[in-house]
Amino acid sequence: MTEINKVNDKNGFVPKAFCDGTEVFFSFKKKTVEHTVGYFILAPSGAGKTHFVKNQKENHWIDGDHLWIATNAHPDREWWLESTVSMDEIDQMSDIITMQAKKIGLWVTGASNNWLPPDAVVLPDWRTHKSFIVKREKENYDGGAKSSDFKQVLGHRAYIKKIARKHKTPIFKSMEDAANYLQNKYKEKL
Repeated sequence: MTEINKVNDKNGFVPKAFCDGTEVFFSFKKKTVEHTVGYFILAPSGAGKTHFVKNQKENHWIDGDHLWIATNAHPDREWWLESTVSMDEIDQMSDIITMQAKKIGLWVTGASNNWLPPDAVVLPDWRTHKSFIVKREKENYDGGAKSSDFKQVLGHRAYIKKIARKHKTPIFKSMEDAANYLQNKYKEKL
């Protein structure tokens, strides 16, 4: 086994290096309405992020999972089922990418967060949240939490509430409400 393979063989771990990400970031920017200020909406798995992004009338918001995978901040596997240490590291890398995206005016929504203050948080009531997860699981599963993961989702919701309190971030019941709030805030800055 070569020295390189010894480094890369544990849980698909690949050491990271910083590089020029202009091409990746601007490929996302080309697909959205141009903004001079970036935003980040934090919401747990199954809260309606992907549905919201796919059903926008105008493409203001991008799915953070796509950005994070494209920039190698997220591995393209079910990493949220790994150790807390691994999840924290991935969330930290995601924060760096989200921070960069905000600097170029991208509006990102996702479930990954470690230290970056979100601009809004979405926490549907628990009954609604569970129904979203079950519906996605039965009809059009595209990744994320399943009904067997409710305990983990509840833990993530508690973590997100803690983040919101720490940063005095407004909490909304739906993606639409959070997006409208930030869009109005953006218009006020123009």
